[in-house]
This record gives sequence, C-alpha cells and structure tokens, in this order.
Amino acid sequence: MTTLLLTTRGRKSGQPRRTALIYAQDGDRYVLVGSNGGSSHHPAWYLNLVEHPEVAVQVGADKFLARARTATAQEKPALWTLAASAFPQYDTYQATADREIPVVIIERVS
Repeated sequence: MTTLLLTTRGRKSGQPRRTALIYAQDGDRYVLVGSNGGSSHHPAWYLNLVEHPEVAVQVGADKFLARARTATAQEKPALWTLAASAFPQYDTYQATADREIPVVIIERVS
C-alpha cells in the first residue's frame, strides 16, 4: 500500500493535524477515501479539510501545498474504482457503512 502524509487544520482547534493515508494517483491528482474503517462517522481529517480545504501533503520526500475537495457524484465512480484497486477493503467498508463514504481529490497548488 502506498501512503502519504496529509496535514489539515483542525476545524475546532485551528491546529495542524497530520494523518497517514492510503492513496491512489489519478494523473497529477491524489485520491483519498474517507472510509474511517467503515465507521458510521466521517474521519476527523475529512471534516477538517471540508472546513479548511488548503492542506499540506508529503509523498515520499516530496512536500507540497494542495487544495482538497470532495469528488462530485459524476467523478466518484471512476475514482472509487481506482482507489479500491489500491485497497480493495474500501468496497467492504462501503457495503457495511450507513453513510456514503466520500472520495477526496487532492490537487497541488502552484
């Protein structure tokens, strides 16, 4: 599994919050899944980036600033397939979750 480090700003505290996450790559974009292990709650990192979409990312030695957004309904199916190919457990998580698990697109800012 490939992972990256995502740093968000806490929606309540305003403090930086770093999380290691599995990702898939779609061209220059990174794709994350807010599965929270199939929990009924969105993960804190997802709630943070919805509130503050400017994030910092580290992939290997490459560190950069990025903007995060939730994939649209039209984008999600293809991106879900891509992410599930990187971590097939996502399909099981969605089948057992009582919420729609979001897919997040991370795009580097210039």
